[in-house]
Amino acid sequence: MNNILLITNNTSTIETFDEKLILLRESDKMSYCNYEDAPDVVFMNKYDLAIIQEHENKEKTLNLIKYIKDKCNNIILLINKYNRDFVLNAYDEGIDDYVSINADPSEILIRVINCIKKTNLKNEVLQYKSYLKEYGIISKDTDFISPKFTQDICQLELNNFKDKGALIILSPDEDGKANFSDENFVYAIKKSIRHGDITTTASGSKYYIMLNETGLNGAIAVYEKIKSELKDKFTIKAGICEIKGRKFSDIEKKAQCALSDAMINNQEMVIFADKNETLDEWLEPPQINEKNYKLFKQIFNKKLEKVIAPVFYRLQKSYEEKLFNTKIEQYTNENQSVFSLKHPKQDSKLKIVYPGFAKIIIYITHSGLDSPENSEISIPLNKITQKELIRIVEDFINEFKRTID
Repeated sequence: MNNILLITNNTSTIETFDEKLILLRESDKMSYCNYEDAPDVVFMNKYDLAIIQEHENKEKTLNLIKYIKDKCNNIILLINKYNRDFVLNAYDEGIDDYVSINADPSEILIRVINCIKKTNLKNEVLQYKSYLKEYGIISKDTDFISPKFTQDICQLELNNFKDKGALIILSPDEDGKANFSDENFVYAIKKSIRHGDITTTASGSKYYIMLNETGLNGAIAVYEKIKSELKDKFTIKAGICEIKGRKFSDIEKKAQCALSDAMINNQEMVIFADKNETLDEWLEPPQINEKNYKLFKQIFNKKLEKVIAPVFYRLQKSYEEKLFNTKIEQYTNENQSVFSLKHPKQDSKLKIVYPGFAKIIIYITHSGLDSPENSEISIPLNKITQKELIRIVEDFINEFKRTID
């Protein structure tokens, strides 16, 4: 037997609803109540399905969904007129489906039957979950996999991965530990992941999230969603590793390495990259079209560390004795990189700026008598190699030399 509750302030809906559900089994029980009585009715009885007709005050509807979502197995929203934002907000609060009051009776019936089937599946899942909790495989507090079983279960899950995936390790940072709340952290994670994502508890207030069929951009999106859900309650860091290979312990070490880098360098998030691979491959289509600022910013930081700063330093040392009466200065920071040449006749500057996403801009400016024309070069991040940057800077130096000679 399934207990169904229709919540509405419209008496005409009650009068016609039985006819729309005429093919339900005789054992299924249909009840009715209005908005004012709904909290007490739901609290005193157990319902497999609640059907809520939208109130003229939509906020009342959303508040009621929020109140009863943990007390009813499934909720269908009965809408009078489609409003996209309202329906999306209702999903956020906990509905399982929605249907128009003017829909064909067969459509309403099918949606009700599907929700009843979903209820049966939910009951089975809850039963299996209770077994897993009883044996300590799932934490009773979080519903996440317990640390003792993380390796075994994640390895089994990894064996089923078909294409791409990512592992995220999350932890509060030093500032975040002062206001840390395990309850808030768990809630933010649950609100940000899909039903099929694997989440485990680890020592030191860390959590692992294993994402199937999700690349690096998807993993970054999940991290950003968790941060947004925390709403500045406390700050967190993340180490992210693309899943390559079939050994979970190796993937875990890489994500831990990335998390350590994030902690040490005070970065919100770090994506692991092997020493023998470059980040440039992540800039190729189709990822480049997704324009994820966090990802490109990290790649630019790597370019600063591995390409721009070493080239600038090497060329400064190389030309200090070759350019007479010329002062060479160079520096890099997170906002810009500058290589400047100063002579009584001429001041020239090469400045690299990162405006965001997939390209950097190189501004070349000269000031003095008979100065060369100023220029601007736009280059994709994956084209900034040591060889290419040396060519550009040496061309800049040769322009400067022709002016002062």
